[in-house]
Amino acid sequence: MDHAVLHTVDHARAVTRRYARTFYFASHVLPPAKRDAAYVVYAFCRYADNCTDEHREDTEHCADATQQLAELRAELDAVYAATPTPTRWVALRETVRQYGIPRAYFDDLLEGVAMDLTPRRFATWADLEIYCYRVASVVGLIMTHIFGATSTEALRHAARLGTAMQLTNILRDVGEDLRMGRVYLPQDELRAFGVSEAMLAAGVVTPELEALLRFQIARARELYADADQGIPMIPDDGSRISTRLMSGLYARILHGIERNRYDVLTRRAHVPLSMKLLIAGRLVGRSFVERAGSRSIRSTTTTPRPVVQAYPTGSRPHTS
Repeated sequence: MDHAVLHTVDHARAVTRRYARTFYFASHVLPPAKRDAAYVVYAFCRYADNCTDEHREDTEHCADATQQLAELRAELDAVYAATPTPTRWVALRETVRQYGIPRAYFDDLLEGVAMDLTPRRFATWADLEIYCYRVASVVGLIMTHIFGATSTEALRHAARLGTAMQLTNILRDVGEDLRMGRVYLPQDELRAFGVSEAMLAAGVVTPELEALLRFQIARARELYADADQGIPMIPDDGSRISTRLMSGLYARILHGIERNRYDVLTRRAHVPLSMKLLIAGRLVGRSFVERAGSRSIRSTTTTPRPVVQAYPTGSRPHTS
C-alpha cells in the first residue's frame, strides 16, 4: 500500500473493493457518508492485517511485523489525541470523532492480528471465540457505531455477527490455513470428533471431518440467528439492509461448504455474483414490505405501548 495516500477516502474505497468484495457489494446501499466512513475503517483494519499477512510464513521477520503493529498503536494515539496531531490517518481521525468510536476497539483489533504472527492452536471454543472477537467482532462493533445503533443489546448482537462471520471464514479456509501451518478449529473438538491434523493434511473428507463440520456449521448458524435479532435495531436508512446483506451473503458460504460435500481441504466455497444479486433482490423486497407494514401500523395505532428493554448478562462491549 502507498503510505502517502492512506488518509484519503478514495484510497480506502479502492482497498475495500480489492480485499473485501462481499462487504464492498453490500456497502452500496449505505448512505454516502456512512459508506465512506466504513471504507476508511476497513482500510485501517486491512492495513493492520497486512502487517501480519506479509510475515505469517516468515518467522525470521515476525519482529518487523511486531514493530509495524507497535507503530500503528502509536499512530492511534495521534488519531485519538485531544489536540490536532499530525497523522497519515486523517480520514480515520475524522471518522472516529464523528461517530464516537471507542479507541478500545482498535486496540483489540491489533491484539487480534498479532495473534497470527506465530503458528497457533486454540485449545477450546472459548479460546477461539476470543480470537474471533478481536479480529472480527470489534469491526462489527465499529460499523454499528457508524450505522447509529449503540445500545448495549445492539452491540451484543453485532459482536455475535462478527463471530459468526469469522467462524465461517475459518470453516471455508481449513485447507488453505493448514498449508500455512494453522489450525483454527478448537483442539478439544477435533479430538472429540476423532479428527487429527494428519487426517486434514491427507486432503480427504472423512466421516469424522464431515461430522465435525456439520457441528461447526450448526454453531455458526446459531450465531447468525442470534445476530439477526439485533438487525431491526439498526437505522433503516440503508444501514439495516446492508447488515442483512452481509449476514445473508456470509451465511450462504455455509451452504457452499455443504454443496461441496464438506470438502474444505481442496475446495474453497464462495457465493457467485448471481446468487449475491438474488439475495440482494430478496432483501430489498423484504425491506419494502417491512416499511409498508410499519407505516400501516403507525397509521392505525392510537395508543402507544410501553417498550420493554432486555439487557444481556455478562460483559458488555465498550460504549464510550
